[in-house]
Amino acid sequence: MESTDLEEFKTELIANIESRAKDKIIEQSNADLLKKLINQAESQTEALNIAALGTTYKRTGFHFDKRLEKVSNDIKFKVKNEKLSFVNDKSRPTHELIIGDNYDALQNLLINYKGSIDVIYIDPPYGKDSMGEFAQTNYNNAITRDNLLSMLYPRLTLAKRLLSEEGVIFCSIDDKNQAYVKGLFDEIFGEENFCGTFIWQKKTGGGQTDDFFVTEHEYILVYQKSSMFEWLDFYEDKKEEDFKYDDNNGKGKYAITKLEKWGSEAHSTDRPSMCREIKDPDGNIFLPIAPDGLPGRWRVGDNRLLNLINKGEVYWKKDTDNGRYIPYEKVYYSNAKGKLNKSRSILYQFAGTGTATKLLTSIFNQKDIFDNAKPIEIIEYLLEHVKGEIVLDFFAGSGTTGQAVMELNKKDEEKRTFILCQSIEKTTKTPNGIAYDVTSKRLKRIMSGECYDGTKDFAWLSDHQPYMDNLEVYEIAKVSKTESESGKTAFDKIDETCYGKEKFQKATDKIKWVCQNFENATKFIDE
Repeated sequence: MESTDLEEFKTELIANIESRAKDKIIEQSNADLLKKLINQAESQTEALNIAALGTTYKRTGFHFDKRLEKVSNDIKFKVKNEKLSFVNDKSRPTHELIIGDNYDALQNLLINYKGSIDVIYIDPPYGKDSMGEFAQTNYNNAITRDNLLSMLYPRLTLAKRLLSEEGVIFCSIDDKNQAYVKGLFDEIFGEENFCGTFIWQKKTGGGQTDDFFVTEHEYILVYQKSSMFEWLDFYEDKKEEDFKYDDNNGKGKYAITKLEKWGSEAHSTDRPSMCREIKDPDGNIFLPIAPDGLPGRWRVGDNRLLNLINKGEVYWKKDTDNGRYIPYEKVYYSNAKGKLNKSRSILYQFAGTGTATKLLTSIFNQKDIFDNAKPIEIIEYLLEHVKGEIVLDFFAGSGTTGQAVMELNKKDEEKRTFILCQSIEKTTKTPNGIAYDVTSKRLKRIMSGECYDGTKDFAWLSDHQPYMDNLEVYEIAKVSKTESESGKTAFDKIDETCYGKEKFQKATDKIKWVCQNFENATKFIDE
């Protein structure tokens, strides 16, 4: 990991520790020790593990037995799997599947996607024995609740760094773990960025093996990276009468929504990068003001604010009390999706798990190839209400999120791309691992209309057209930081083109880049 990035990450963790000490969640002496240890950490993983020891939930008060991520001296990197990668149509979007531990995958994604992911959807393992050998490898026993929370903590911390400032994360979770996982999300993303919870009716009838009553639902937690409500767009039917403004310039009618931030974290000190000065209609400098009269910040990011100004989509309204102009965003009826009619939090109208099972059966011509898959319809619903181009799922499972992205692209003619991460988890149904036996094969079939062996005899093709998008498949490989044999070192093995870079012409440039971006590489040079 880049040295400056590691220092930045340490600063973020230390600020969190200091906040906990200030709130008297942890003793100051303990906080001082944690900060000292974090400063001495040689890698992101070590820093995360130390910070985890100081994690206590200030609002819920619950504790869990923290099991730390294993520290490795190996250098982990992406290697392209040419056999599983394919190109159908270069004009179509190209997506990415990373096979390996999702912790390593997230670290690798930070190299070229930090602050760039718009939407994350995850469906983590819910309980005992649900992660097979992966759980045994990483935590030496099944995924109990302690292990679930311990496993999620570092991954969510890395995921937060991947999200753009206007990004959104969705997390499916069951009834037994919802309260605990929400507590974890509150700590990592901040309770002020909690948008709400969807309750999804995943099945009807059946379930007579449940202890007391039939459990028909699951939850979907919704959090934002920061309080920018305009990126979440859960609205229903449009009502043109709600859009009362019209500039008669061909853009149509619009409603207005205030550009100055309201509610929590509305001060300039909360988001110093979101306090750009602009000019009002009289040419005077205008700076946002918080509801309490102190210097404020904007509700939208800097790029979006400039874009609204350049397109003439800022409405200035004069305050009759003080004569001050107030800027509003113009929300046009033509693309507002009925912004004044919010959706409901209980989702009855979507397909259930049975529909997802039938879909997988039609793709593989085989029953029960994957347990507890989500229907693409529920993920489509979430994605179509978020303004984002890059979608990440680091618990990819059967690859439902990938198919949902492509299906939605087909419907609205957008060009979203997805990144899926799936571990090499082996089960009795998937002896080669889920990523190889299910995820990659599903994507190949629905994207190309054929299996990797060229056969086209699966039922799904009888009433569907393949999406014809492209897929790059990578695997997480490792090399010892002490490896020095020519041709086998990290500087020989790591391919910079897997991270969107051109080939380095000078060896010194390649060495510098590797040392800046991969954990343990710098220690190798120092030694």
